[in-house]
Amino acid sequence: MISIVNYQASNLRSVKKALDYLGFESEITMDPDAVHRAGKVILPGVGHFAATAKLDSTGLRCAIQEAVTRGTPFLGICVGLQWMFAASEEAPQTAGLALFGGSCRRFPPGAKVPHVGWNSLEIVAPSRLLAGVPSGAFVYYTHSYRPPVCENTVATTDYQGPFTAVVERDNVFGVQFHPEKSGDTGLRMLNNFGEIKC
Repeated sequence: MISIVNYQASNLRSVKKALDYLGFESEITMDPDAVHRAGKVILPGVGHFAATAKLDSTGLRCAIQEAVTRGTPFLGICVGLQWMFAASEEAPQTAGLALFGGSCRRFPPGAKVPHVGWNSLEIVAPSRLLAGVPSGAFVYYTHSYRPPVCENTVATTDYQGPFTAVVERDNVFGVQFHPEKSGDTGLRMLNNFGEIKC
């Protein structure tokens, strides 16, 4: 079972619909116990970084941290990826999970924000999540803040400079774009995640 974490600020239905299409059993949940029981966990995200504070008040942060520590495959999408870093300029008072160092920052002055639409991936390291996805493949973005490039970045995208498009370490995966809106390329990534065994 894949738990899709609901913190009342995420693109839940389209993620579940994509998983249903691929044949993976999933549930949308706000229950920390369901996250504890899950074989895999997805944290989607649409909206403001401050919404992730809901993960603290519901006990979901602890459930996710424990799942990650146990080795449960975990995927963060868009704001869900940004939350995997230490912080974001969008909500400095809201702490991220700090699985990766650094802070997400707004695109520089003069950049058109949000960064919306299709942009290409540059694959920079081997990745299970990106198996079968060629460098140069296009994916769909909508965001105003970008995660930094770090040692676990496996793909970047360039918009007013490079930023992390995909991050991967052991059982932890994150994508800044929306795979559920990225056509066959996005479906391939979701299928890869569904088939990962850690």
